[in-house]
Amino acid sequence: MAAARHVASYYAASSNAAPPRAPLGASVDCDVCVVGGGIAGCSTALHLAERGYSVVLLEENLIGWGASGRSGAQAIHGVAAGQAKLERLIGSAAARLVWDVSVEGLVLMRELIARHEIACDWVSGHLLTAIKPRHELELRHELEELHGRYGYPHVRYMPREEVRSLVATDRYLGGLYDAQSGHLHPLNYTLGLAAAAERSGTRIFEGTRALAFASDSNTATARTRVRTPQGEVTCRYLVLCGNVYLRDTAPAIASKIMAVATYIVASERLGAERARKLILNNSAVHDMNWVLDYFRLSADHRLLFGGRVNYSGLSSFDAPTATRARMLRVFPQLADVGIEYAWGGEVDITLNRAPHFGRLAPNVYFLQGFSGHGIALTGIAGKLVALAIAGTAERFDVFARIPHGNFPGGAALRRPTLVLAMLYYRLKDLL
Repeated sequence: MAAARHVASYYAASSNAAPPRAPLGASVDCDVCVVGGGIAGCSTALHLAERGYSVVLLEENLIGWGASGRSGAQAIHGVAAGQAKLERLIGSAAARLVWDVSVEGLVLMRELIARHEIACDWVSGHLLTAIKPRHELELRHELEELHGRYGYPHVRYMPREEVRSLVATDRYLGGLYDAQSGHLHPLNYTLGLAAAAERSGTRIFEGTRALAFASDSNTATARTRVRTPQGEVTCRYLVLCGNVYLRDTAPAIASKIMAVATYIVASERLGAERARKLILNNSAVHDMNWVLDYFRLSADHRLLFGGRVNYSGLSSFDAPTATRARMLRVFPQLADVGIEYAWGGEVDITLNRAPHFGRLAPNVYFLQGFSGHGIALTGIAGKLVALAIAGTAERFDVFARIPHGNFPGGAALRRPTLVLAMLYYRLKDLL
């Protein structure tokens, strides 16, 4: 098998050094086997190893190879489904617990960065922007909910003039600023979590796909065997954090998520002064459209801009050009600026946009379906599953109660069905 490489992104080009990690080539025993070397998997491994469990982490490619190392890297509160939908699905008390966990995820992220001295360019501040008058009304309602019902004091409404004084565009009518959320270098954050997990005793094997797993029937002393191309892991507990890349390793949960391709471009270096004029307070920004634009500045003064989404699974269109066009719609003053990096990758979404956590057996756990809210939520999810394995499963079980349906259409028609559904939301963006 050819050696894995990170996608040719800005993040890969500016990543911290990481040691090479050999594939698993033998049979090993451990307390917990974690599959997937993204933020969720690395956080799970770290929190378990810190509790004294012996942990083996299997990554098919490289640590941070998937969505964790390629994303827009905006760490924000809440879940993609929204609190109103969660209340309909699991009730107000459980929905409030999910909210509290998401906020704790932001705190945990900053704690992990500080405690493990992870150099990942963390910057506080996030701005959610309104493009249409109905967006303004929705933002004001959300502000009332966050202050009144959820006691979240970190957000405030920004009127049009203030938004324009901070973000150099005429596109936005107002915004909701959150001082607790923020942005970072996602690949370096993931690499830092992996290094911390290793220092705590985790054994990490890259270039090692988990092909299949099977548990024995004795629930009192259940052991699970995870087969890999050149070896096997025998464990007391298994945690699956591979998301869309698990595929037929865990077919029972594969139908609950869909891979969606997203795209990001990184401009050439703008210089400190020009970059600062674009986003005066250096916050992360995204708008309220269904097919949204999101952007932020890098530590070396580039604009990182994402927004093109491909639900079809096809690669026939020119994503870099389309994404640059969206960038210029927000910042036409960058027409003279070149694009130095352009990349894409798959993220997992659920049908209801709520995260999908649960068990496939009493000793087999999974985390998936973060639906674009993974930067902060994946880290706290790893802590929750570690606590569940250690015997404190109340909060994990609330997430596991969220109902999830299969994407309609079966294996052959599920993606065309999704494309048709997305046309409706794209039309809403135009109204």
